Amino acid sequence: MQGNASASIHEPSAKEIRLVIAASSAGTIFEWYDFFIYGTLAALIGKAFFPADNETLQLLLVWAGFAVGFGFRPLGAILFGFLGDRLGRKYTFLVTVTLMGIATAGVGLIPTAATIGLAAPIIVIGLRILQGLALGGEYGGAAIYVAEHAPPEKRGLYTSFIQASVVGGFVLSIIVVIGSRWLIPAEDFAAWGWRVPFLLSLILLVISLWMRLKLSESPVFQAMKEAGETAGNPFVESFTYPGNKKRIFVALFGITGVLTTIWYTAFFSGLSFLRGPMRVDEQLVEVIMLIGGTISMSFYVIVGKWSDRVGRKLPIVIGAALSLVLLFPIFWGIGALANPGLGQAAQRAPVVVSGPDCHYDPFANKQAAPCGRLLQDLTALGVPYDIAAKPAGFTSQQAKGALDLSMQVGYALYPLGNGANGVNWDDPASHQAAVKQALEANGYDFSTQHPPFVRVVGIIALICALGMLSALTYGSVAALLSEMFPPQIRYSSMSIPYHIGAGYLGGFLPLIAGYIVATTGNAYSGLWYTWVVMAFGLVVGLWGIKGGPPRDFEVSDHELPVSVANP
Repeated sequence: MQGNASASIHEPSAKEIRLVIAASSAGTIFEWYDFFIYGTLAALIGKAFFPADNETLQLLLVWAGFAVGFGFRPLGAILFGFLGDRLGRKYTFLVTVTLMGIATAGVGLIPTAATIGLAAPIIVIGLRILQGLALGGEYGGAAIYVAEHAPPEKRGLYTSFIQASVVGGFVLSIIVVIGSRWLIPAEDFAAWGWRVPFLLSLILLVISLWMRLKLSESPVFQAMKEAGETAGNPFVESFTYPGNKKRIFVALFGITGVLTTIWYTAFFSGLSFLRGPMRVDEQLVEVIMLIGGTISMSFYVIVGKWSDRVGRKLPIVIGAALSLVLLFPIFWGIGALANPGLGQAAQRAPVVVSGPDCHYDPFANKQAAPCGRLLQDLTALGVPYDIAAKPAGFTSQQAKGALDLSMQVGYALYPLGNGANGVNWDDPASHQAAVKQALEANGYDFSTQHPPFVRVVGIIALICALGMLSALTYGSVAALLSEMFPPQIRYSSMSIPYHIGAGYLGGFLPLIAGYIVATTGNAYSGLWYTWVVMAFGLVVGLWGIKGGPPRDFEVSDHELPVSVANP
């Protein structure tokens, strides 16, 4: 802060700060719970609102709906950032939490596609848009509100609770799902019980509003308002303020791009990986992610406190560098512990597909050619494959009947074209059963996995390792972004790059990674998206994030634009 406003900033008491952290963190937990419950129940939402014969397409449509919400976060950041810088931090995030709670409860009330047809997914997408708008205003408001109450020497520690609260929302969504499954019979939960976690958001909304209404306005904003130093147009000034374009670029790619991709990879990709290709029992997966997420919450607070001593840059750089080195090995380890037989079978009996028009489109409800339908079956089973012009290792006579369409599994060749082996490519049940039977005959196991206790502990440890990488790149970020931008336009300036990065680079991660996996047949190939984004972010962060001890935003008077210069 500078100018007249600095003299009138109220120093909050220890009791006020505790209330600020508790209310802001609780509201953030509830709001992210609302957003994440959609991803936690992705499989059931797909069946209810996005039914398709292609299971991969069904899941991709769910993740597309997930991404739509994220896609509107930047617009929410612009709208609520403007209001936050003009009208105040407190009342702006009261609006965001209300909008989120109502939109989330609405998802639980929509009739299924079987009842109202295309209107069902359209309404879901509309409510996801409202959730994205609300979330676009939530993080910036909560982070700045806590940062502007915190003493500089403890800003990293105090704001780290906001980061931990994002994980808390994910953990809460799993707790509610587990509790609902326990109370509601499995068939009923699949039919209607999945709606309960959405409807519970109304209760969380009431609690959150009650806590946040007890708060006072940010002392920094109050002082600026009294001094007449608030921004005229925060959105415009975010791009005209001297040096702000560079700061926004660094915040987008060097900070948000790094933190958001490893975060969603750790928790959402981890969840989908265990449930999908690894075929681990769904309820066991939820318990694993619950324990791993709960333990990981403490890491964000530890990193935030550490950043108060060593600065904000060092943890982010270390976290990004370690992520590049450890990302693939951690997921290989999770796969080896969750379903070791799948990897062993793929090495012992690799699958090679040969045939005409061998192309798979994950977004097609029905593949044009039989070979595409074969690839669709393999993708749905989580089996990696290669495509070849013709079967390898067989004489011409042996391969003669397989040239039309074949699947080679290790040393076994299965002709599948022109009705071979009784396969009807116009009947999904027929070709799915034939493909599965051939794979099982060669050692592939598609039963639900229940890893023994020791291996479950190992999986949780690796999820925690991912959580630590996320904490290193995320724990100090609220403090860092608050310190990067001038207070008059802080809400807008930090929210815009944060939500563009989190909305597009992170929010589209499940969809993009899922598409990469579907088109390559390799369950680990989607990790390359995370790796590339983080590699670029590390370069930008090394170049653009200021090192050294934490410090408030500082600028000399002659650098100030006219609209925010001291009178």
